[in-house]
Amino acid sequence: MTIKSGIICYIIGIASAIAQPNPDRPDLCQGAYFTEEEGAKALQTFASTYHDKASWEARASLIRKGIREGMQLPARPQFAPLKPIRHSLRTMDGYTVENVAFESLPGLFVTGNLYRPINATGKAAGILCPHGHAPNQDARFLEQAQQRCATLARMGAVVFVYDMLGYGDSKQCDHKISKALTLQALNGIRSLDFLTSLPEVDTTRIGVSGESGGGTQTFLLTALDSRVKVSVPVVMVSSYFFGGCVCESGMPIHKRPTHQASNVELAALAAPRPMLLISDGKDWTRHTPEVEFPYVQNIYGYYGAKDRVKNVHLPNEGHDYGPSKRAAAYRFLAEYLKLDLNRVLKDGKIDETPNKILTPTDLQVFTSEHPRPADAVVGDEAVLALLN
Repeated sequence: MTIKSGIICYIIGIASAIAQPNPDRPDLCQGAYFTEEEGAKALQTFASTYHDKASWEARASLIRKGIREGMQLPARPQFAPLKPIRHSLRTMDGYTVENVAFESLPGLFVTGNLYRPINATGKAAGILCPHGHAPNQDARFLEQAQQRCATLARMGAVVFVYDMLGYGDSKQCDHKISKALTLQALNGIRSLDFLTSLPEVDTTRIGVSGESGGGTQTFLLTALDSRVKVSVPVVMVSSYFFGGCVCESGMPIHKRPTHQASNVELAALAAPRPMLLISDGKDWTRHTPEVEFPYVQNIYGYYGAKDRVKNVHLPNEGHDYGPSKRAAAYRFLAEYLKLDLNRVLKDGKIDETPNKILTPTDLQVFTSEHPRPADAVVGDEAVLALLN
């Protein structure tokens, strides 16, 4: 990501933060729903409801149920067969890239790019890379996304980066469709299905990492699907900020008739699976070392697993998935997914220079030669009808 695009994304995030809460929807917790002080105090209130592993797991069960019911997630989603579309395989320096689509719900396609290591021996770890918001809705094509996927593939992982609704090739409905939260959760689950269906992937070594809105997708998917073994939500886990977009907080997953929760507890549902919180000093994660991280670490302590949750805080940085944030993620994912960090080190530092940044045209899934399938459902109302 360039400095300019990073600033734009940060301004978009701040604009979302100050636009809430929403007086017309008292059941929703959106944007900066709490003040910073209220967010920290809320964590103290939440913590008073449990005191050991058993009581935490009772609350965790309540929170998971609240997520599912709040986003109206079907108990048994009526997924279509995957029927993957794969084309335009390119061989790079230590990895390959190809353009991929597959069905989620009937007629709704997940679109993205699959990065794979060259000369891998044995089964490979699999990593999903959801992305955050961007002003041009081409976040999958940004340098920060391509660098992350290419480097992880060079380390030995099979990596799939996929579009948010309305982004990239996923233009079957608007991004801010009313049930975007549900649809993106289902697409995330289906992306796990695709990744774990690949014969070269070790299904016991699955990770997820995304930034901002992709960070929200990361901790929600980790909470909902036990196949995720390692979680790295970047610049998103906050005690007072709940996500500024409808795709993150547009449905009542935090405030339920039975309880109130925040994204800190939603992220803590990963326990005791390894999780790295990456935070910075210029957005809503500025207090992570003093507020959010100790709260989550306490929960991990109930499992005797405090060492499995870590925080890398970058006080002089802002809201992105830049080089230092990626370096922290690479080291954590290498440790817990058994990747070969040495493949991407030069003089002891992460070296991304072998990666080639491709154009959006190179990475596009649906083209004149590879058109979107004729049975694709198009339009907000038609896509929402798939959930009925």
